[in-house]
Amino acid sequence: MTTSPFDLTGKIAIVTGANTGIGQAIAVALAAAGADVACVGRTPAEETVAEIRALGRNAEVISADLSTIEPVGRVVDETVAKLGGLDILVNNAGIIRRADAVDFTEEDWDAVVDTNLKSVFFLCQAAGRHMIAHGGGKIINIASMLTFQGGIRVPSYTASKSGIGGLTKLLANEWASKNINVNAIAPGYIATNNTAALQADEARNKSILDRIPAARWGDADDLGGAAVFLASNAAKYVQGHILAVDGGWLAR
Repeated sequence: MTTSPFDLTGKIAIVTGANTGIGQAIAVALAAAGADVACVGRTPAEETVAEIRALGRNAEVISADLSTIEPVGRVVDETVAKLGGLDILVNNAGIIRRADAVDFTEEDWDAVVDTNLKSVFFLCQAAGRHMIAHGGGKIINIASMLTFQGGIRVPSYTASKSGIGGLTKLLANEWASKNINVNAIAPGYIATNNTAALQADEARNKSILDRIPAARWGDADDLGGAAVFLASNAAKYVQGHILAVDGGWLAR
């Protein structure tokens, strides 16, 4: 029987920010494709682990606050110890702070950049060392529409997500020859806690929907298939790519 190129049976994944929203949806999608998953978050991802185990896959909670790089080595070590290896890393954990640029504080700048970019790099580094030593792997970073655009009132978030785009390409350049695929997913406007303020703003919500050809906010589940693709052998010759899952936002 021919094995599907999207089959992740026997693979072990880390998903950060796996307790809710996009991270939860991606973790469950990877498990549905056959992977065992270490669910990383500041809040224990018990619900996500339960969903994955209900699919017949292994899953473990790994508690880690990625506002600093202190836990990154432990996240990899615990995953290997509890699940037996590491083949896939999904860097989803992130935060956002909103204020006009003229009022934006250093505290809000550092909090967002440290979580969304600094910790992502050092977790890639820790996972990359393991993957290089064990023959390869897949790294998927979560970018944003603001990897391509400027946005408004989110200067540190825009800077961090622009950085994710560049970092993804740099790591692909360095590690493609080592059998590590490094790519990113850029979600469009997805209905999550991070976008609750935009959804609640009637004028802003209308302006967003008017631009999306699909005429709706995305659901977290809309990201699952893209993650499975980039984590699988179907994407073995895809490197340094930023895959927009945006309902056509960038096409308009």
